[in-house]
Amino acid sequence: MLERLFNEVDPRIADLLEGALSGRELSPEDAVCLLEAEGSNLHALLLAGDVARREDNGDDVSFVVCRNLNFTNVCYVGCSFCGFARHKDDDAEAYDHPMEVLISKCEQAIARGATEVCIQGGIHPQKDHTHYHEILTTLKAAFPDLHIHAFSPEEIDFGQKKSGMPLGEYLGWLQEAGLGTIPGTAAEILDDEIREILSPKKLKTARWIEIVRAAHAVGLRSSSTLMYGHIEKPIHIARHLGILRDIQKETGGFTEFVPLGFIHERNMLYHLLGSRPGPSPHEDLRIIAVARLFLRPWIQNIQVSWVKMGPKLGQMGLCSGANDFGGTLMEESISRESGSEHGENTPPEEFRRLIREIQRVPVERSTLYATLRRFDDPAEDPPSLEDAKPLRTAGPRRVRARIEAARTAG
Repeated sequence: MLERLFNEVDPRIADLLEGALSGRELSPEDAVCLLEAEGSNLHALLLAGDVARREDNGDDVSFVVCRNLNFTNVCYVGCSFCGFARHKDDDAEAYDHPMEVLISKCEQAIARGATEVCIQGGIHPQKDHTHYHEILTTLKAAFPDLHIHAFSPEEIDFGQKKSGMPLGEYLGWLQEAGLGTIPGTAAEILDDEIREILSPKKLKTARWIEIVRAAHAVGLRSSSTLMYGHIEKPIHIARHLGILRDIQKETGGFTEFVPLGFIHERNMLYHLLGSRPGPSPHEDLRIIAVARLFLRPWIQNIQVSWVKMGPKLGQMGLCSGANDFGGTLMEESISRESGSEHGENTPPEEFRRLIREIQRVPVERSTLYATLRRFDDPAEDPPSLEDAKPLRTAGPRRVRARIEAARTAG
């Protein structure tokens, strides 16, 4: 019976998987082939991803206790996939948090065991580089031991241009103020033809690469991301992964790769531009397995996004090549306001339960993947710290109204 199952795998797929598991580097063309795997080929791919994960990381599944801080949702970049942004005259839903609110949110996060805050916001036209600097100096003065993971390449591009400083000098200035690492977001798909449709006002591929390389050069490590399930084709994903691998070979600065499925319910990209309605479960699992095989040994950590996938599909991702469950978040606005239904907070005890369900070992990590605590014995788990409730922002009422207005105008 097993021989029959393996005989149904396409010989080219089998050769690619065998090569990847033996240490042979996959080409972008190889990745395209694997990204189109279905049926028995898909099952073999997911198994190979899991075997590679075990070889690379063992049976530990890591997570970080962190809180998202979206300091403003005022933004005029106009990304077609975004349900988060508001214009400043959207009085009911636009916000621009003062420092007192950010400090309060950090206090709540630390009370719940957080070691990291992830800070991102809209591109507010009335802000400049000094605002980013003030956020860092204020929070670092109040919470010197809290790791600040902040400011996407889009925000860095905006702030650096406002500052007039050379890019490396500007990044060093932020680093001295308390910046610990940067999120590798604003990547979407690193292909300018696709970016022109997703967000024509956003930084281009070359500028994203320039900023990430410069951050790594001054000692700021970053995550890396990709958004899929919209208008891209497998070749775009493969080329994107190739760019990330090339950067990692040069700098070694990426801590992880995080594939992010497109959430379609409340944005223009789906309702007006005719994108796909997000990825299928097969796409979610396939990209995790391909990323594991394509990026090894250069990027060792592959993360599932429970916000995008949900906990159960996330568990399947952890059995298909991923080794990290992401962060607790405590507050999540960007995916939620595009229509994600998987909540804003996964407590550490829930991560531990989900990880043990798949017979793996929960490990709390730092932002830089240092092991903080292993949880080999469930009887020794600490009590919950989930009493504090996150502050909420307003709902997506204005986004729905804007989509309807655009439809009417069209």
